Amino acid sequence: MRHAMSPPPPRTARLKVAFVLLPRFTLLPFAGFVDMLRLAADEGDMSRQIDCRWTTMTADGRPVRASCGTRITPDGGLTPPRGFDYIVVVGGLIHQGPVQDPAVTGYLRTAAAAGVPLVGLCTAVFTLIHAGLMRDRQCCVSWYHHRDLVQAFPDVTPVADRLFVVDGPRITCAGGTGAVDLAAWLVDRHLGAAAARKALNILVSDAARPADAPQPMAIGDGGPEVRDPRLRQALRILDNTLATPPRTGDLARRVGLSRRQLERLFRDELETTPSAYARRLRLRHGHWLVTRTGRSFTEIAQECGFADASHFSRNLKAAYGTTPQALRTAAQAAPPSIP
Repeated sequence: MRHAMSPPPPRTARLKVAFVLLPRFTLLPFAGFVDMLRLAADEGDMSRQIDCRWTTMTADGRPVRASCGTRITPDGGLTPPRGFDYIVVVGGLIHQGPVQDPAVTGYLRTAAAAGVPLVGLCTAVFTLIHAGLMRDRQCCVSWYHHRDLVQAFPDVTPVADRLFVVDGPRITCAGGTGAVDLAAWLVDRHLGAAAARKALNILVSDAARPADAPQPMAIGDGGPEVRDPRLRQALRILDNTLATPPRTGDLARRVGLSRRQLERLFRDELETTPSAYARRLRLRHGHWLVTRTGRSFTEIAQECGFADASHFSRNLKAAYGTTPQALRTAAQAAPPSIP
């Protein structure tokens, strides 16, 4: 007599993640991250939460709109954090100010006290810093929001020359497609390289980029197009250290090159030297501050790495053929542009 085989007992998920969606969150980092989990969790793209489990939460359990306007209904409100391997906070638009919800802040502090690792995607790093959870820890931010973060938190020195940063139980990611790379790293860590590779292949990606892969240069801001990723990383470092640019030797070490190799890259691709390029960046930013803000020339000089207002004025005049005061006067007299 044959007996029907009973189904195998359910497996315990090896990677359990909770997503906290903040108002105006960016959809791509969330979707890319959760799709990596979905494809790694099961055979093919069956999408069963077997090896990975995930849930979505908002502060009050109500639907939330992404930055693109899409309305997302979460699984519920803030669930006790102890059942998760990671709490992933997904940030987004901050032009109305970073989202600082007391309920979310308290929840993250509780999770940190319980030893649950916290992940900040996109501008969620602002939320983690505001909650006091990034003290003495390195954090990553998108190149696009680097200056926003420095202005909001002057005591923090963020990293904007790589995709994500792991500092103990705190992980911060620049966002965008970098969230897929971070998710792949976590899947590899918990489920193995085969699971990560399988998920990436279905997502039509050859391989995940490492944490220290450089962020792309800004398009349309006057930045040069460069081929070598080490040079791109060096340019990003210089763009993020206008007030205190590193010496050429220190910059070379940070991107894994000798001083001579870095100088050769600058010469071959940009026809300049690291120090000359850094000075041009500082003056370009100074020109923008003079013509677009009402800040004092002393403040601008300090932000752009010049000894004082006089030093800044001499260098600006040498580069642009006029003084800061003349530039500001001309900018104020110009008719407003049509939006």
